[in-house]
Amino acid sequence: MADAESHCNRLLVAAMDFGTTYSGYAFSFPGKPLDIHNNPNWNAGSEKLISLKNPTCVLLKPNEEFHSFGFEAENKYCDLAEDDEHHGWYFFRRFKMALYETDNLTTATTIDDIAGKKMSALTVFTHAVRYLKDHLLNTLDNRDNNASINDIQFVITVPAIWDEKAKQFMRLAATSAGIKNDQLIIALEPEAASVWCQVETDNNQNVLSKPGYKYMVVDLGGGTADITVHQKMIDGNLTEIHKATGGAWGGNEVDKAYLEMLTKLSGTEAMQEFKATQMIDYFDILRDFETKKRSITSDGDGKVTIKIPISLRELAMKYGVANKNDKDILWTGDKLRIQISLIRQLFDGPIKGLIRHVEDLLSDPKMEDIDAILLVGGFSECQLVNAAFRDAAFNKKLIVPNEPGLAVLKGAVRFGHLPDIVSVRVSRYAYGREIWPDFDQTKHDVSKRSVQLGKPICEEVFYKIVSVGEEIPYGKEIKTTGSAFHIDQTIATIVLYSSLQENPMYVTSPGCEFLGIVRFTLPKGKILEDKNHTILLTFGDTELKVRVIIDKTKKEVETSLQCLQN
Repeated sequence: MADAESHCNRLLVAAMDFGTTYSGYAFSFPGKPLDIHNNPNWNAGSEKLISLKNPTCVLLKPNEEFHSFGFEAENKYCDLAEDDEHHGWYFFRRFKMALYETDNLTTATTIDDIAGKKMSALTVFTHAVRYLKDHLLNTLDNRDNNASINDIQFVITVPAIWDEKAKQFMRLAATSAGIKNDQLIIALEPEAASVWCQVETDNNQNVLSKPGYKYMVVDLGGGTADITVHQKMIDGNLTEIHKATGGAWGGNEVDKAYLEMLTKLSGTEAMQEFKATQMIDYFDILRDFETKKRSITSDGDGKVTIKIPISLRELAMKYGVANKNDKDILWTGDKLRIQISLIRQLFDGPIKGLIRHVEDLLSDPKMEDIDAILLVGGFSECQLVNAAFRDAAFNKKLIVPNEPGLAVLKGAVRFGHLPDIVSVRVSRYAYGREIWPDFDQTKHDVSKRSVQLGKPICEEVFYKIVSVGEEIPYGKEIKTTGSAFHIDQTIATIVLYSSLQENPMYVTSPGCEFLGIVRFTLPKGKILEDKNHTILLTFGDTELKVRVIIDKTKKEVETSLQCLQN
């Protein structure tokens, strides 16, 4: 496989890295797949931050129509708040984590805006994807490219630790935003970063492209840490050798700790009024800290100077809690002088949780021969994160590529050209379907006993199709069979479940969760066997796919997996 190869048959590949904190897009053409064009720089307006990505923020008008996205949305909402005209507007920021944190995600799931007003999560996500899509099309027009939306292979990134519901939610948002289903590929974020780092030319990471080399990819974003383990194969493809894992150890946890520190310092009432009346200053605090936190090192003593709007100090004085200066924190005018040890403590939660998790992964005997740890994502640019990995004594080579915050985005473009480059994936769950076999009193719970057509059966039995940790080649279809209950049955329903437990007995067992429903029409028949069918499930891709074939006619019936309930 040549590095410049492309399997894309469209005019170009365009990827959207839809992040918790920042989002962006990039694209390249099949003739030059590695010549990746990033979206233009976005400016915060306050000139405190210029970025190749835009904040993941959506502003909607009081009538719920879209107004703006990113820095423009932040600045407009600030202006509205300054004039006390923001009431009724909807401002959403850092809302991606809702798909990770919501236990029962549905198409009706709602999320809260900055003021606590609820709106359909699907509506908000659709607006965000549509904005990035339209901005991309405008960029292509400005470059005098003759590409229409039908000429584009779209790629949207999602964390590898997301379940099928969250992935399907993003696909639904994309189709609602005007991207056709057959033009969209879902890419897993750590996989995308791994793919990009295969073709980077930095001498430090050339080892990643050596056949047989094994490495852990730690993708550190704003919301989550997303971890997978890859091995480079002789044919140039990548094999996943450990199921994806991770948790909420992203850079946003540091921001939360910082805001908690400021709230404790100024008082809850002052902070609440500050957020409500001084929105420009509030966002300046967040933007300033976003830059500052990347430069905090593990060495040295003394204090760090952080600029704080005078409006917050005035509010703190108003509520009588601004005079808490001590040897560790000095607040004078518009500056905070904070002992650097206290700043480092803000990072303790996510960094310690991440290091413990990596230690647990590496304690697995299967992971003993891992050669390196690859750090990517915006939070990996933090020097404290780098120092924590160096100090952890993992006895592994530590690799941080150039522009680690763009590795996922560029890799997603590369993945769009070579969607089969990850040749083997490891299942995170045990997958199975619900069946109702004959009741066996020696192994079945009597509470599950029922009678169907005069015969005792056992309800809600978990029939395993894929095991936890099972290696599944790309594109492999796993077969399971089905039949009708009676000759007049016209609709078949297959209910799929997932579990972190290896062998759940029932679909109601602890840890077993609804995955999705497959419904399809059964053919007419003279005998029951005419309705027998084969279900083909593809688990080796970034999304679970399903096909159903009637055994007698060998014809495929129209169906799909519905993970999201209304």
